[in-house]
Amino acid sequence: MPHTIRKNIVPGTSVKVVQKQHQRTGQLTEGVVKDILTSSAVHHRGIKVRLTSGIIGRVQLIIDRPV
Repeated sequence: MPHTIRKNIVPGTSVKVVQKQHQRTGQLTEGVVKDILTSSAVHHRGIKVRLTSGIIGRVQLIIDRPV
């Protein structure tokens, strides 16, 4: 699963994340990665990121990577 591997996500990547308060419902929020908050190389629930909108969540789907 590419969304669980840190090296697959860089600032500028378009992603869908699940916020902590939406983990039970699985509601996803789309945005662009500003900062990567997970320090480990792999995380089984998804890499934690901050979007340009300020929302923090775990990546569930990578939409598009910057060139």
